[in-house]
Amino acid sequence: MGEQLSEPAALASVLTGMRAIAVAVSGGVDSLTLATQAHRLLPQRVTMFHAVSPAVPDEATQRTRALAGREGWALHVIDAGEFGDPEYMRNPVDRCFYCKTNLYGAIRPHTEAQIVSGANLDDLGEYRPGLIAAQRYGVRHPFVEAAMTKQQVRALARELGLPEIAELPASPCLSSRVETGIAIDPAVLGAIHAVERLVSEALRPRTVRCRVRAGAVVIELDEAALAALDAPRRTALSERIVERFAATGVRAPVRFEVYRTGSAFLHFKPG
Repeated sequence: MGEQLSEPAALASVLTGMRAIAVAVSGGVDSLTLATQAHRLLPQRVTMFHAVSPAVPDEATQRTRALAGREGWALHVIDAGEFGDPEYMRNPVDRCFYCKTNLYGAIRPHTEAQIVSGANLDDLGEYRPGLIAAQRYGVRHPFVEAAMTKQQVRALARELGLPEIAELPASPCLSSRVETGIAIDPAVLGAIHAVERLVSEALRPRTVRCRVRAGAVVIELDEAALAALDAPRRTALSERIVERFAATGVRAPVRFEVYRTGSAFLHFKPG
């Protein structure tokens, strides 16, 4: 039997085995690291695609453009069109399927290259309907093929000289903050983003999520930040959050809770 490759070597083997590559770049640690590694290995064979929409924070787009400029990427910024898809907009339990279907469907007319995503091994343990859409478009996941976890992706980012990328917190799209079954509204997503920035500036938490739920706007914080939030600051922040959401038609009380991954996502049981 041959000697087993290390994860970075296995990743290089996966990438160099592709004739041409189109990387779907969200602006997070996984896709930016994959794009950087692929381009450094195969600069003439790799193109990047970044989709903009109300669900994508401006910071993600700015980060992608900045790294593209530094690394010399061929970058295409596109509109994936998911906000024109009524199935996506109604925010069903498999919303991510419609998101990725629109994304890969928007990339495909621009290139015949192999589309790849930044999904890693850890993602396979979660409910990811977007992976079904990826399968339908023949999308490959090099980190998965190289058996790389999120921690190993972060380590690779540091090895590539991208320490600021390596330390990026996980940040799913803004639509993931809206409870399953509540229709997606671009104005509400804008308020969610603004509130997360407001809370980040006021409290400097390690983690913050603004969740729009049925009957409440919930601000989730890491345990240390939540414990340090005294009553006066809680009241002052609540008032500003209510004011920010009022213009969107969301009029609900504000609660502060401990951060829980994917807590706006609800599995509906059959009736």
